[in-house]
Order: sequence, then C-alpha cells, then structure tokens
Amino acid sequence: MKRLLLFFFILLLMSSSLKAQSFYRFRFEEPWSVGMGGGVSQYFGELYSLWKYEEGIQPDYNFSINVRRTIGTKTRLRLEGSYIQMSGQDPPSDPRSYRSPRNLHFRARNIEAAFLAEYHWKPVRLNNITRHFLNWYIFAGVGASTNTPKAQLDGEWISLRPLALEGKEYPGIVMVFPMGLGMKYKLNVYTDLFIEGNYRFTLSDYMDDISAYNIKDFYLNLLESYGEYGEGPMPERLRLAVRNPDWLDENGMPDVEKIRNGIYFDKYGNFQHRIRRGSGLEHRFDGYFTFNVGVEIYFSEDIWENWLRRGRTRQRGWRFW
Repeated sequence: MKRLLLFFFILLLMSSSLKAQSFYRFRFEEPWSVGMGGGVSQYFGELYSLWKYEEGIQPDYNFSINVRRTIGTKTRLRLEGSYIQMSGQDPPSDPRSYRSPRNLHFRARNIEAAFLAEYHWKPVRLNNITRHFLNWYIFAGVGASTNTPKAQLDGEWISLRPLALEGKEYPGIVMVFPMGLGMKYKLNVYTDLFIEGNYRFTLSDYMDDISAYNIKDFYLNLLESYGEYGEGPMPERLRLAVRNPDWLDENGMPDVEKIRNGIYFDKYGNFQHRIRRGSGLEHRFDGYFTFNVGVEIYFSEDIWENWLRRGRTRQRGWRFW
C-alpha cells in the first residue's frame, strides 16, 4: 500500500511538472516580429481633392512587409517596405474645381522604404501569452519613395519625369513622412491582426508631374519640341502637357496657332496663359494615404518547433492565449 501511494505521489509530481513546463514554454518575451499586409491607397494633389471638393474616394492598391522590435514598455521600432500604386484624373472632378477641361491624368507605381516608431496604448513588453487582446497605437517616421508618374498616350503608358513637361527636372526619389493610427487584435500566442491608416506627407509637388498653374513660363519650349505639325524632336511633350480639347485640332492633335494665341496680358499687365495645369496654390506638396489590414507574427524558438517541425495536429482544438 505504501509503495502504491508513493507511486501515485511521484506520478502526480511528474504530471504537475509537465503541466508547468507546457505552460512555461509559452511564457516568453520575444521582441522581434515580422508583418505583412495590404489594402487601398489614395493620392492627394493637383488631380484630386477630397477636403475642398466632394469628389468621393478614388482608391488604388498597395501591399507592404515590415520587421518590428520592442524597445520599451510601450514603444516599438519598425522597418517597412511598400509597393504603392496611386493615380488621379480630371474627368470625375467636382465642377467647382474647374479641372475637368484640362483632361489630365497620371498613374504611379512606387517603391517606398520607411523607418518608424510606434507608441502603444497598452504595454507591449510582455510575455507573449499575456499580450493584450486589443491594443491601439500611433506611429510616425521618415522614409523615401520612388517617383515614377506616367500618363497614357496612344494606348501606351509614357514615363513623364524624363520629359520635364514643365521645364524642371524633379528627382526620382522623394522624402516621405508617414504617420497614422493603428489597432492590433491578438489572434493567438504567436500572431496579431492589425489594421492601420497611414498618411504620407512629402517634400515634392511632382508626385503627379503637375505643379505650375499654367504653361505660360514654358510653352515656347513645348512648342519647340513639337514643331509646327508634330515634326519636332519630342512631340509627345506638348501632347501630354496640353490635352484640353479646346486647344486641339479636329484630329485631336495640339493646335499650335491656338496655343500661341492663348497668350495675353490681364488688366494688371501680367503675362498670362489660358491653358491651365495646376491648382495655383503655392507651397502645396502632394501626399498619399493607405488603409491596410495584415498579420504580425512574433519570432520564437517555440514557433518553429510547433508549427513547422512537428505540426500542430496533436493540439487541434486547443488554443493558447
């Protein structure tokens, strides 16, 4: 009888030890994680205005991948790479903006890299098993993006930056300053679901290839490139800069005589041109917004052992929070 009691006592100790070890293997603090997500993007600039006019949303798409590291009780650092498409066009614009007659449009597919800092509402330096189910955070940072606006001409997408339609050679890389708000929801001990909105301020007014109000300062250069009947060295420059039907001939080509006659002096004696391009606002840079949904996976030795090496078939139906 004593031996039997001793046997059950040893078995009970072993069971408690195994249970403690099973629980303990989830009590880890892993500062590193990797995330990926995607969603919609929205451009703001000379070809689109949501705040001043009621123009609805004209979304494109984007996707991103990032690496995060916990550095403080509520703070994390993040390195992120993104692929972002943005676009804008005149035809659906609000009539009050007087932009539709320009008939301009653009599309850009840019690569962005950014370094950001996140500040969370609840602590993040915790064992993964005790991570909060719901945690809001704000973030801000600095980064760089390629700048590759294109427009369609005769069924082909033409890169606009090399053409210098406004006589300025703007850079192919621009600085961006992302900032926004996010929310994380704990799916399991290894994974979070995140949702975030991210607006990028930039230091460029040429994300859409448009900045000048009209073409009065560079129309002679455009006419020289076009020639009298389109025989010039780069006729596509004028064709892409002037798309308003009022300044085209019956074949849809630029009417050189009309464009020349568009020059006039206003009542103040200022030299003007009727062919409009930009908004006319000074010191207004372009920007863009993304709204993404994604997952974040926390690194640990345990995740490799249970998810990739052994699988989780024996734990089906169990969920460790």
